[in-house]
Amino acid sequence: MRTPMRPSPEPASSAIVERDGRFLLVRRRNPPAADLYAFPGGRAEAGETPAETALRELYEETGLQGSNPRLYAVYDLKSGGVEDGPPSHFMLSVFLVDADPVSPAMAASDAKEVGWFSLDEIHMLPAPPSVLECAERLARERQSR
Repeated sequence: MRTPMRPSPEPASSAIVERDGRFLLVRRRNPPAADLYAFPGGRAEAGETPAETALRELYEETGLQGSNPRLYAVYDLKSGGVEDGPPSHFMLSVFLVDADPVSPAMAASDAKEVGWFSLDEIHMLPAPPSVLECAERLARERQSR
């Protein structure tokens, strides 16, 4: 049985927005991460920088206008193939993003729902390892200050 060829990585970005120790997550509507909770994000459009992608996706999925994107992590994400569906390969840039501290986030675009979650709550959700890793790292950094 042949292993399917993985496509070249597609550029994608996500935005970490934090309020009062809680992280903004969207529940994904579409594959490859359908029904998982993740930071707002998605594929880059032609000509976009990774930071522009993060800000656009944040707005499209939650209605929040982000600013001041700072690169926080980069992941080489490969999934799918044979039983999981078609293979996918993303180079994900994760940004810390500022957003208005009182504007409500509302599910839009390919987000089924949005919510603000503590690190303990994220541990209980179906979330990609990259989300949990970033949230845990941020919590550790906050404690060491």
